[in-house]
Amino acid sequence: MLSILIVEDEPLFAETLKHLIELNPLHSVTALAEDRVGALAAVAARRPDLALVDLQLAHGNTGFAVAAKLNDLGIPCLFTTGKAPDFPMPDLALGCLVKPFSEDDLVRALKAAEDIIRGRDRLRPSRPHNLRLYAEEAATARAAQPVRMPLPERSAARPGLKARAGRFWRRLSFG
Repeated sequence: MLSILIVEDEPLFAETLKHLIELNPLHSVTALAEDRVGALAAVAARRPDLALVDLQLAHGNTGFAVAAKLNDLGIPCLFTTGKAPDFPMPDLALGCLVKPFSEDDLVRALKAAEDIIRGRDRLRPSRPHNLRLYAEEAATARAAQPVRMPLPERSAARPGLKARAGRFWRRLSFG
């Protein structure tokens, strides 16, 4: 069973999201929160396995601050937002599900998140097109970086260069 905290400042969307999640009998919503304070209170009352966090929240809070605090508590997050960040943030969230999304998109995103949380390999990755998984993006970016050969230590190369230069200048001056 996957217990989920929803951090969303739009009450109608939060209730709809809760209803869609609870259509699956293996998922339950622990609480709905609209900001950081509400999210931390909800975690204190009942610890979730996953948090769905909107990036724009009520009372001047951002989803980044909420995700940072939840990660400190060991709770993985999945961002749900209308505009995904341009860069991956694997230290803050598993990924980002971009709004608008369908029920099927949500089901597949939760399945992918649960597989990551439980450490399971997915046999057939069937993620929705609007789900970005940050760990995969970071791994792809690392693989695309060119491999650089280590440079020799400067202090080891310098004495040889100084000795050769000294011999050269001595030959020139003593002719």
